[in-house]
Amino acid sequence: MSDASEPVSHTTDVSIPDLKDKIVQAIKTVYDPEIPVDVYELGLIYEINVYPINNVYILMTLTSPSCPSAESIPSEVEQKVKSIPGINDVKVEITFDPPYSQEMMSEAAKLELGFL
Repeated sequence: MSDASEPVSHTTDVSIPDLKDKIVQAIKTVYDPEIPVDVYELGLIYEINVYPINNVYILMTLTSPSCPSAESIPSEVEQKVKSIPGINDVKVEITFDPPYSQEMMSEAAKLELGFL
């Protein structure tokens, strides 16, 4: 019998900050085939939410609505995040509001692409 003052621990529970870090690291392995920078540093990820029982919602955009990788990039993001131990379900939603612009890139991405 456990002491009521001790938190109950489950081996599949991961704290949300740790899980968010793992999600970001997984997303950073996904690249736009036309640009040598990962989609996170490009600024394509607008939102990452982790809900109870480790369901993940990702709101992202693409560099343009006519992006040739419009189907492959979101599905690769979903697959990479689903492969993280402890993740239950992943939903990736695409939006074009606000429209993507180069200002959304990280400093590292701008440096890599020669914009700085």
